Amino acid sequence: MAELFDNYKSNYGEAVAGSIRFSGLRHDFFLIAKADLLQRLVVERGLRQWVRALDVGCGVGSLHPYLEGVFESLDGCDVSEQSILRASQNNPRVSYRACTTPRLPYGDGAFDLAFASCVVHHVPPASWLDFFREMRRVVRPGGVACIIEHNPYNPLTRLAVFRCPFDQDAVLLNAARARSLFQQTGFQDIRSEHFLLLPSARPFARRLERLLAPLPLGAQYACSAHV
Repeated sequence: MAELFDNYKSNYGEAVAGSIRFSGLRHDFFLIAKADLLQRLVVERGLRQWVRALDVGCGVGSLHPYLEGVFESLDGCDVSEQSILRASQNNPRVSYRACTTPRLPYGDGAFDLAFASCVVHHVPPASWLDFFREMRRVVRPGGVACIIEHNPYNPLTRLAVFRCPFDQDAVLLNAARARSLFQQTGFQDIRSEHFLLLPSARPFARRLERLLAPLPLGAQYACSAHV
């Protein structure tokens, strides 16, 4: 997997933009929606004001400019050392580490929040439980873990995955499977919501998406839980 993403260190954004061009939406539309969701998650999950956050599988750090000021500190790790190098150049305020082993390079309970955005579908299914266990290990008691994933029931999402050159290995998991993985690895208070249903960031569109969040309609979903 590392070699695959090393090859896209310089044109990751262009590859993603090409896969979603049919939607008429820019890549930053999706990044802003994810950043807004994570900011709301911090409040709704009752995390304290100064949050230490970890982005597991951060890639080139495309999401991080949209999280400026959301957390007290933000770390990112990825299997692709070339992607980490580019992320460090683009986001000097974020601390990055390459992760070349299944064990995350952080101590137990080091973070208040760990999240992984569109990462799990690149992990071999046989390793999903270990991935969730590691996220749990690095989050303090009372902290939160969150994954954001593609919704396999959305046909436009499937088209985007099919068109994306580095999603050739993707094994999509639905929200029910994500909740099961959280449960199997000892998390509590598991919640999920679908989002990115409407091609608008206006407040009315976001409110409507929240109302429809329990239904598997949106392009992606977020599943979160307490340690």
